[in-house]
Amino acid sequence: MKAAVLYGNEDLRYDEWETPVCGDNEVKVRIRAAGICGSDVPRVLHNGAHFYPVVLGHEFSGDVVETGKNVTKIKVGDTVSGAPLLPCMECEDCRKGDFALCKNYSFIGSRQQGSFADYVVIPEANAVKYDSSVPYEQAAMFEPSAVAVHGLLHAGINSGTVAVLGLGTIGIFALQWAKILGAEKTVAFDIDDSRLALARRMGADETVNTLKPEFLDEAKALTGGRGFDAVIESAGSPVTMKMAFALAANKAKLCFIGTPHRELAFTPAEWENMNRKEFTLTGSWMSYSAPFPGREWDLTAEHFADGSLKFDPEFIFRTYPMSQAAEAFALYKNPSQVHGKIMLIND
Repeated sequence: MKAAVLYGNEDLRYDEWETPVCGDNEVKVRIRAAGICGSDVPRVLHNGAHFYPVVLGHEFSGDVVETGKNVTKIKVGDTVSGAPLLPCMECEDCRKGDFALCKNYSFIGSRQQGSFADYVVIPEANAVKYDSSVPYEQAAMFEPSAVAVHGLLHAGINSGTVAVLGLGTIGIFALQWAKILGAEKTVAFDIDDSRLALARRMGADETVNTLKPEFLDEAKALTGGRGFDAVIESAGSPVTMKMAFALAANKAKLCFIGTPHRELAFTPAEWENMNRKEFTLTGSWMSYSAPFPGREWDLTAEHFADGSLKFDPEFIFRTYPMSQAAEAFALYKNPSQVHGKIMLIND
């Protein structure tokens, strides 16, 4: 088969690659769409791969073309996305159903071969069946949707006024999930007017551009000055992480989904917000619960199918054929020019 193979730092080639063999408990998926995740970028551009050569890619959708002899729930012709985590299922965390905390895990598209290829083989348990009416590009976003709803479920965010900081793919999904789970009012925050416009189309009640000098006053006015009952941080930026502390109401729930890549420091006065407001701060990691892969994936399939979890063409910044994966990744050398998901497509 053909695959986008990473041979070394910034050495990504569309090349011949051994077609994976389907085991007894596995399914083989013909990849139709595969999204570039932010975690893929350092693997390609900053010496971040675990080994070379490797086929990356863990956000994908496609058609089942083969099933192993022990497979019972998935059949040839089904449209599936894939949960990329491969937990050991034996450690204490796995036995508790906390699969994302497994220390002995593997991962499709980083620790083993992934979806930037014609085919990928995954365990039946990792194959998430979805309605074939859902476009492949949308279904390739199962994982970011599941990451978003996992954070809200973990933090117990299901009512009140909710602020979402950072409108990348996960942030836009978090905004929608907040409404689906019961939020009375959602407010979206970003520095990009096009992403704020997308948030409005996706159902945000209000939007705030944080480049405005007076944005904090504007934001608090939307809650009558009391702050937000819940704040979801999905940018992984020190700026938005500090912003979350400032926007929180007394007794608020804060969930940090974004992963920071720079040192983060709070002044005593900034940190004191947590003490004085007695808000609850939690982190969220990946997208899994028991039974594996979890209700996050089932809910995504359900709400994609019934249309309540909306999809917009502007989710996708650019689409490239898989053969041009290197060109797609080159855009991330200047990440400020990338506004949304980049999708790799197999015809």
